[in-house]
Formats: sequence, C-alpha cells, structure tokens
Amino acid sequence: MNATIIALLGYITWTLLLLVALAIYRTDLVMKRKKAPNAFKADGSDSPPFGQRLTRAQANCVESFAFIGGLLLFSLATNSTMVTNDFAYVLLLARFGQSISHLVSTSVLAVQIRFVFFLIQVAICLYWVGMFGLKFIGL
Repeated sequence: MNATIIALLGYITWTLLLLVALAIYRTDLVMKRKKAPNAFKADGSDSPPFGQRLTRAQANCVESFAFIGGLLLFSLATNSTMVTNDFAYVLLLARFGQSISHLVSTSVLAVQIRFVFFLIQVAICLYWVGMFGLKFIGL
C-alpha cells in the first residue's frame, strides 16, 4: 500500500469514527432521557457544547472529503500517486489535528490552531491541483 491509499483509508476511517462517536453520544442522551430520539437538529446546535463540537468535527470531515478525498481518488484513478504520496500523511495528520482541536475547545487559541490545520490541508490540495495541472494539462 502506498501513502495515498493509507491516507484515503485513514480519512474515511476517521470520519466513520467521529460518526460512531456522535451516534454513541446521542444515544446516551436519549437513554438518559435528556433528548428525544427525533429532537436532534442536524447541525447539533441543540446539543450540549461537546455535542455541538462533535457534530461540527464530523461534518467538517464530510464537507472536506469533496476536495481531499476527490484528489486522493483522482490520484489513484489516474495512476498518479507520485503526486499525492509525499504529503498524504501530512494532510491526514492535519485532518486529525483539526478535528481534535475542534473537539477540545472553542477558545480563540483553539479556533486559530484549528484554522492552521485547515489551511495546511487546503495548501496541500492546491499544490496537488497545480501538480495535476502540470501533468495532465501542461500548465
């Protein structure tokens, strides 16, 4: 397995783990009769603070999959993993960092740290887009 495959599988696994954590969290609220099963808002805004952060961390993974997962899949589909392999692990670690900082706090410092992790992911993806442009379009 190469770094691109591991990063893609890691990203999907992380997203699923956050989803399972959210399901367990919400099930616990229902079992303790703090929320009705049909009373959860999709954005988590009606949950306690940790529930809101967990909901947003999981949603951020899903929202970012369009460009992160898309580029990793594009790389695999075009046999171009030499473009993505070098930074695939960095991107995955930045995704973990963004999610974990989201779960820990919403303080100004935590939000700034989370944004840095997001910018790392965006920068890597923009680099990959440029490299794919050079490879396939000859820009």
